[in-house]
Amino acid sequence: MRARRIFAAASVAALAVLSLAACGRSAPDVAAYVGDTRYSVDRVDAIFDDAQARYADAIRSQRAQTGATPAPEELRSSVTRQDVLNLLIAVDLGKRVADEKGIQVSDEVSPEQLQSQLQMPATAEYAKLWGEWVDISAALQQELPPADLSDDAVMAVYQAIAKTGAIRSGLSVAQVREAFGEGGFVRNATALSLALREEAEKVDASVNPKYGPIGVPSVVSTGQSLVFYALPYINHDGPVTDISTPEAPGTAGQVAP
Repeated sequence: MRARRIFAAASVAALAVLSLAACGRSAPDVAAYVGDTRYSVDRVDAIFDDAQARYADAIRSQRAQTGATPAPEELRSSVTRQDVLNLLIAVDLGKRVADEKGIQVSDEVSPEQLQSQLQMPATAEYAKLWGEWVDISAALQQELPPADLSDDAVMAVYQAIAKTGAIRSGLSVAQVREAFGEGGFVRNATALSLALREEAEKVDASVNPKYGPIGVPSVVSTGQSLVFYALPYINHDGPVTDISTPEAPGTAGQVAP
């Protein structure tokens, strides 16, 4: 099955540093600019709130079957607003790269295929975005020339996965290389990272500093389950931008729906 082949390799990437310094774009109600498109803070909040509400409803329904009442903390999904923004930016940049390079993206992975592993109902927009991104990232990695397997690339992927607890932390470069084998997925991920970074620079992408370092949503299979994580900025060495002086409404391009 095509979906299984997609999940068999990690889909990882990192973006170049994005800030609101570019062109003075600093409206506090904008979460991110990607070219002429603005992703509003309200848009991020709406997707986040929808994910939390649908997750809570699903948990209540499951517990009701056994007559149990879930505790308040059980009704909160691990999804964050940062996760939502990561997805929105990755999907946007990924589509742009695919269009420019003439790469065909097939609709092969559905939210229904991901909902169990994501622990998120397929009806949630968050799950739908994940389905779209898995298709885009898989198509790009299949067509982009693989990159060199550097120690930095190997350790960046390893450290991001280790944060989820899916792999033991504190391993040396040699141990990680042994664990990753030939590291084909790291080569493909690095190639994707470079392509997205170049696109982000080309379209003058920028992110509101109220959010953390932008990472590209990533998934890797352990053989028994999928691990969802984000590989954050690799080169984040610049100061954030003060957004105390917003620009006039309607001057930064189209607001993404």
